[in-house]
Amino acid sequence: MNKRDELTEAATDYALAHGLIGLSLRPLAAELGTSDRMLIYHFGSKDELVAAVLEASNDRSKAVIHAMQPSASLRAAVLDLWATYTEGQVQRCQRMYVEAAALGLFGREPYATSIRASNAVWMAAMATHLERSGVAAADAPRLAGLIDATFNGVLLDRPLDDEAESRQIVEDLATALGRSQRGSE
Repeated sequence: MNKRDELTEAATDYALAHGLIGLSLRPLAAELGTSDRMLIYHFGSKDELVAAVLEASNDRSKAVIHAMQPSASLRAAVLDLWATYTEGQVQRCQRMYVEAAALGLFGREPYATSIRASNAVWMAAMATHLERSGVAAADAPRLAGLIDATFNGVLLDRPLDDEAESRQIVEDLATALGRSQRGSE
């Protein structure tokens, strides 16, 4: 691992703990035991550093999804993905994704570009899990999009909802998709 890669991983850990909004190079550099100038030297700009952090975060989430065991059914896959999505590393990565997506909505770079790339990688990982869980390859990308959109909506509303309500929304989605899959067979 080269110095840039080491800094990317450490900066990703920092951003996952402190968030992206208001990220400042000096406190980040101090935490990493370097200077803001050295960060610019290794990344070229703050935007390039943020893009690297977002990519590393996404890669971490993707690795967790790829490591999941296949689920017994589409319904089980939705519930398994939600459990993974809302725990530990993936939950922190998803929260950072939401921050970046919000900034990207305003056209801020590197967020807009990074989020587009992140979405493609994330959706492919989810679709792969669905396929491994018995979903037809032709249906997996579309269903991954539906599941991801629901999860993100619940994540955005979650501070306003209680855990039971969030879980019920996901249960309802899982049940509906499970029924639709059985109906199409």
